[in-house]
Amino acid sequence: MKLKRVAVLAAAVLAIGAAPPARAQATERPGSDWTGIAREEVTIPMEGGWSAKGELTYPKGAKGRLPVVVLLHGSGRNDMDQTLAPGVTTFKTVAQSVSRSGSAVLRFNKRGVVGVGPVLSDAPSIPDPGKPYEQIVRDAATVVRFAAASKRVDPARVFLLGHSEGTQVAGNLAADPRGYGIRKPAGVVVMGVVHGTPREVIYYQAVGRTLGQLHEEFDLDGDGHLTPVEVTGGLIGQPGAAQYRAILTDPATDTNHDGRLAIDSEIEPVVRAAVGFDKFPNLPSFPEGLASYLVDFGRFRSPAQDLPRYDGPVLLLNGQTDVQTVVRGAIVTDDALAKAGNRDHRLITYPGMSHLMNVTAEYQPVPGNPDPVVLRDISTWLAAHR
Repeated sequence: MKLKRVAVLAAAVLAIGAAPPARAQATERPGSDWTGIAREEVTIPMEGGWSAKGELTYPKGAKGRLPVVVLLHGSGRNDMDQTLAPGVTTFKTVAQSVSRSGSAVLRFNKRGVVGVGPVLSDAPSIPDPGKPYEQIVRDAATVVRFAAASKRVDPARVFLLGHSEGTQVAGNLAADPRGYGIRKPAGVVVMGVVHGTPREVIYYQAVGRTLGQLHEEFDLDGDGHLTPVEVTGGLIGQPGAAQYRAILTDPATDTNHDGRLAIDSEIEPVVRAAVGFDKFPNLPSFPEGLASYLVDFGRFRSPAQDLPRYDGPVLLLNGQTDVQTVVRGAIVTDDALAKAGNRDHRLITYPGMSHLMNVTAEYQPVPGNPDPVVLRDISTWLAAHR
């Protein structure tokens, strides 16, 4: 009896660093998506001998120094576009929208990534960091310093925009800019806001979201139990039916033999065992290195804990049907900002939108680029604060 294991992206990075900015080389590439946008390829030196490739974009013909938005990725070895599936390049989409609206944008490949695809480095000389999440934060600080040093950029108007893991990175940097050797950010935008301990987050992603779907889409009378009729009806037309059928139709799941399945007391232990959750953070389905990343991630404050230490403007965005970073995280973080006395924070939640800020099914999300309304809200907010 097996439940299809939930894949969780690992954040695997290397060494630590800061170095003076390299000279940027202006390039021009054809393509309607970049119409009206100038593009400069950049190389960002980092500690440990690693250099990250990136791109600075801004409106063609722009005069003077511009505000810049530094994009901070979600978890995993992401390229500068945050390429997550064919045609799904969330950060490329954001960069195009924001650059057209009047700001510069700096995207970069995470450490260990050498090209869009993503293309991963196979260099044997790159060590696995002992503190992988700390490495990500330090690398992000290096990129922020690089952005501020650009001749195109006003160093007093550097904004941070983080997605998923990047929401915590942005919060960590904004809460302690001096500690990371950066200037106080001009503003922070967070999309898909991380909340809770790593154990809580992974439990929901690996176990809780399955239980949530059973409660919402299978349990028609809402009594917390599934009858054979409810099981059969729930499986009909269900894209992920295979991952449920083995558990829901196995007589062993009905431990009290009453002909019904209690979602939280009978199904939960089976799902939990199927994903090996009790071995957390060493789940059998996890990629190598993810356990040490989760332990290190847990040493740092969440956005709800760190963003209230920042008194600048904050925009929080979350899909209401996000099953990776549930909308409650954004709501709790916004409430913490209010209680801390921040006078310029705004929360926008979007019905029917998932973790990638696209409209899709809640429990069987299809990857997609951020919805135009999300891009418009980001650009409008930035225009009002630059």
